[in-house]
Amino acid sequence: MNFSLTPEQEQIRDAIEKICTPFDADYWLRKDREGGFPDDFHRALADSGWLGIAMPEEHGGAGLGISEAALMMHTIAATGAGLSGASAVHMNIFGLHPVVVFGTDEQKRRWLPPLIQGRDRACFGVTEPNTGLNTLKLKTRAVREGDHYVVHGQKVWISTAQVANKILLLARTTPIEDSEGTEGLSLFYTDLDRTKVEVREIEKLGRKCVDSNQVFIDGLRIPVEDRVGEEGKGFSYILHGLNPERILIASEAIGLGRAALKRAAGYANEREVFGRPIGMNQGIQHPLAKSWMELEAAHLMVQKAAWLYDQHLPCGAEANSAKFLAAEACYSACENAIFTHGGMGYAKEYHVERYLREAWIPRLAPVSPQLILCFIAEKVLGLPKSY
Repeated sequence: MNFSLTPEQEQIRDAIEKICTPFDADYWLRKDREGGFPDDFHRALADSGWLGIAMPEEHGGAGLGISEAALMMHTIAATGAGLSGASAVHMNIFGLHPVVVFGTDEQKRRWLPPLIQGRDRACFGVTEPNTGLNTLKLKTRAVREGDHYVVHGQKVWISTAQVANKILLLARTTPIEDSEGTEGLSLFYTDLDRTKVEVREIEKLGRKCVDSNQVFIDGLRIPVEDRVGEEGKGFSYILHGLNPERILIASEAIGLGRAALKRAAGYANEREVFGRPIGMNQGIQHPLAKSWMELEAAHLMVQKAAWLYDQHLPCGAEANSAKFLAAEACYSACENAIFTHGGMGYAKEYHVERYLREAWIPRLAPVSPQLILCFIAEKVLGLPKSY
């Protein structure tokens, strides 16, 4: 068992840190104030080939694993870009994995290179206003008419829909009353035709530069050739992207927590009260030391989950646990960073208040901590299903 980064992984970390260097804390503070998608940051990663880190080599990707992708996302967040920087490219890493696994060769040739090169931007249309995490009850309807499907419905909390030109869309092709088990939902990757799709941005607590939206679909026509895999099998297809997503957001949360911890330790060393650095006080030291341990422990679970996934082994419990542990450790570290700064922690110029606002994201999405606990209770401990 070896916990060291390989030489190749060290190169990935160093290369990402170098790309992120011009996008410093003041850049992300400005983006947090003004909003607007970080196009220059997205372009820098695309031009260096990193958007395809986990995509097949034959389509322009690097062909690496989720372990390397998680390292990349951790590094972005840990530089101080936080969830703002990570979310700008998050969809690229895991979102089209169902296409990689279930798409035809023609679809991969058509869809993957533009995404990897940064020419296309995609959003992920699954969640709906009245179904939440109960995905099998989605109501957005796709009705086949000849060589097209016509779609009507609503989606909510759809990130990057303001700037996306593509959407990975899960819609119902069989009425709920006629569906059995996980059947009846189909997956599409298609153009986001804004003459048929209205996108309304949701004002939110943090991560202003990466938009979140309500999406209203009224008569969107999707060619049959834009359907991924078989009709009615879409739910099983998106499951292939859920564990990687949990692993990636867990890694991003740890990076964010470590960015906060670094700022807190730096401030504790420099800030003097009563003639000595506040970092000499155990009331400051102990919470920060505890956060370091919590982040380290969560990171080990992320590494285990990513390794299992890359070995094509079951990793549902580990991926969910990684997301849960990382989100809690991140939030605690960001909170402790504000406490360390005292009143200045409330000031935007010290950045840690922004980190705390962003730390809510991995706690809430893509699955609630309560449902993760239910999953572990049922699937790992063998307890009765509670929902």
